[in-house]
Amino acid sequence: MSVAEIKHIDNPHPLTGMTNGKLGTWLFLASELMLFGGLFSAYILLRTGDANWVTETHLNIPLATLNTMVLIASSITILLAWANAAMKNLGKYRLYMTLTLLLSCVFLVIKYFEYSAKLHHGLLPSTHNFFGIYFTLTGLHGLHIIGGMLVNAYLLGPGAKLWDTNHAMFVNRVECAGLYWHFVDLVWIFLFPSLYLL
Repeated sequence: MSVAEIKHIDNPHPLTGMTNGKLGTWLFLASELMLFGGLFSAYILLRTGDANWVTETHLNIPLATLNTMVLIASSITILLAWANAAMKNLGKYRLYMTLTLLLSCVFLVIKYFEYSAKLHHGLLPSTHNFFGIYFTLTGLHGLHIIGGMLVNAYLLGPGAKLWDTNHAMFVNRVECAGLYWHFVDLVWIFLFPSLYLL
């Protein structure tokens, strides 16, 4: 079956108002929401059920705040990448997608220093329930960042071949990648106050 025979790849379905890719992305994000929702629920149950909950967690709030700003900036740059792809401005698309990838790298480097400090002080997942859930939530979030970076790098490199052959499909792919990226950023916006500030 050729791509031309598959309907609603680059034009919205009349019932859903979305392309196939966008609908699939929303369904995938719903499953991701359940995954992180379950982990947040575990965190709440562990925290409320432990009379000896750690109050001094040795978390670096300034670094986490910087990481929050970096991810918010990356949400803006991926939105601008999608907008410029839709407006057929290849140069600006590449600029903003590259900035998104660079900001992603900055986030991971900051997270590396944060993890290193904890490991240096002997704060492991086995130290306390808090650190178990902290490393689980932030580690899983980091894996999602890496997954998003791989998709964005593909759309910046080999995936950009669609720019000339099927521009509408390319723009839809960038939009789907952007939806995923916004979800990852939104998860961090919930993680940051839950783990670092409360």
